[in-house]
Amino acid sequence: MNEVNEKCGIFGIFGEGMDVSRLSFFGLFSLQHRGQESSGIAVGDGQSIRSHKGLGLVTQVYTEEAIQSLKGFCAIGHNRYSTSEGTGMTHAQPVVVRDGALALAHNGNLPSVKLLEEFLSARNVSIEGKNDSELMAEAIGYFMKVGSSLPEAVRQAFPFFTGAFSLVVMTKEALVAVRDGFGVRPLVMGTLNGGVVFASETCAFHSMGAEFLREVAPGEMVTVTKEGVRAQQLVPGRQRFDIFEFVYFARPDSTFMGRSVYEVRRNFGMQLAKEYKPEADIVVPVPETAVPMAAGYAHASGIPLELAFIKDRYIHRTFIEPDQHSRDLGVKLKLVPVPEILRGKRVILIDDSIVRGTTSRRIVKSLFEAGATEVHFLVSSPPILFPDFYGIDTPAQKDLIASTKSVEEVGKFLGATSLYYLSLRGLIESTRLPRSVFNTSCFTGDYPIDIHERMREVRVMEVMHERQGTLFTS
Repeated sequence: MNEVNEKCGIFGIFGEGMDVSRLSFFGLFSLQHRGQESSGIAVGDGQSIRSHKGLGLVTQVYTEEAIQSLKGFCAIGHNRYSTSEGTGMTHAQPVVVRDGALALAHNGNLPSVKLLEEFLSARNVSIEGKNDSELMAEAIGYFMKVGSSLPEAVRQAFPFFTGAFSLVVMTKEALVAVRDGFGVRPLVMGTLNGGVVFASETCAFHSMGAEFLREVAPGEMVTVTKEGVRAQQLVPGRQRFDIFEFVYFARPDSTFMGRSVYEVRRNFGMQLAKEYKPEADIVVPVPETAVPMAAGYAHASGIPLELAFIKDRYIHRTFIEPDQHSRDLGVKLKLVPVPEILRGKRVILIDDSIVRGTTSRRIVKSLFEAGATEVHFLVSSPPILFPDFYGIDTPAQKDLIASTKSVEEVGKFLGATSLYYLSLRGLIESTRLPRSVFNTSCFTGDYPIDIHERMREVRVMEVMHERQGTLFTS
């Protein structure tokens, strides 16, 4: 229900005797929440690479005929999130270059592509109209053109990738998975019937019965060929995993760093109950991400949980429409409050984050219109003060409501009885992992990977969330 959005999900598979295109379809279906604008699959059969891409959801893009046409033993897939810039088929992935000899799928973002553009331009490789993923593919393709193998080409191009990236890259006969040195975006590895699979999340393995092996380490490259699997550390790794995967992006049945996403979200709710517990009658989550948080809050507080919103499952997530009017209309259609549950009640409303605040404001208003007497808005993350440059589609800083308004002003804008943000300390402690392994740049402005010229877009400000919590009451 928020306006902070993941840009994509990736999948890769290598295994002889397997229907890799069909398995890629199921993997991408499980990763649909990470991107809903376009989807694509590329398959290698030892002789060539064939690909199929289209606009829409996974179930809309692929037909039985399309799946049957993609025969081989090696495949990569990609779901892309819709943004207001670069929409349509132009930038749908996997990116295919070198006349079909190389395909790449990317989750993440390079805040600066100057090094790539300078490198490619000096070698007369066209960069016109190409985004970061396409420039990465061109750089790898260049090194292959001058004689390098796929893993060697990835190793040579790696220093030019100045940002966050989890990649799956393939030729007609080999597959490579690689992660940036800080491991900002997720990438996991599993096994299926003797083959090897990669995905953005472990939930992609459940649908096909694959066994989770481990996460691809920060700075690591894993190469899979018919000769076997080889892992190579390209740079020393220092884990700075994006904590928003736990807050919002990931499916609750996924795991990262040995932690269940569902359990961590439940912990967020329990921690919220320790930090702020107003007098109330019911706890109501904003579907669906906040349900585990609300369950944890209800358990810890003793206040009963009520699913007071009916969600229309046939309307897609509201952030797939880039303009605000469409987003607001989608919220109105998608979430319908139940007056019989809400009438006369003091409500604790729980959501994972507040971004622009417009969606949250409409939700609060709908609860009052349905008969709630009080709406206490509790957020299971600190205020989002800074834009992201690592593969999350956040608004510009001026459009982040917590960056331009005080907590009191945000609460008044929402029309809430009270507003409380989970403290950063509470957020980190709920993961049962050290703060040092996380990227918290949206909350702190601490960017672990240099964002270069993009730093001009960031306004330095006092970071209020270092306190125990942030509270407004009307």
